Amino acid sequence: MVYLTRQEHFNAAHKLYNPKWSREQNEAVFGVCANENWHGHNYDLFVTIKGNPDPDTGFLYDVKQLSKIIKAHVIDKLDHKNLNLDVDFMKDKLCSTENLAIAIWQQLAPHLPQQVDLHCIKLYETPRIYVEYFGN
Repeated sequence: MVYLTRQEHFNAAHKLYNPKWSREQNEAVFGVCANENWHGHNYDLFVTIKGNPDPDTGFLYDVKQLSKIIKAHVIDKLDHKNLNLDVDFMKDKLCSTENLAIAIWQQLAPHLPQQVDLHCIKLYETPRIYVEYFGN
């Protein structure tokens, strides 16, 4: 089994805010991340696929094609967007990094070729905070 990772980058704004809670409770739980005027991150996304290399090419999968899939189904939808307002697959979800990583998985998995499996989504919100998601 071989694991191949492609790194991508996007910038996005969001706020952490549970509409079921009062403003005070949101601020107590989420702190400055509940700021009414939003805040942004420079996200680094690592998409890892797994499988066996093709005997004719030696490749698990063409990384240029993998990059195109990630760009079309994730980066183009997230980059320079407001996650709470502009991103259809984040609608009605709390825009935590954890929920975003799960949503990215759900966006990518159906578009990968049969010869590979999605292994991991690693999403850095900051250089010191990241989430890893390995599927259901």
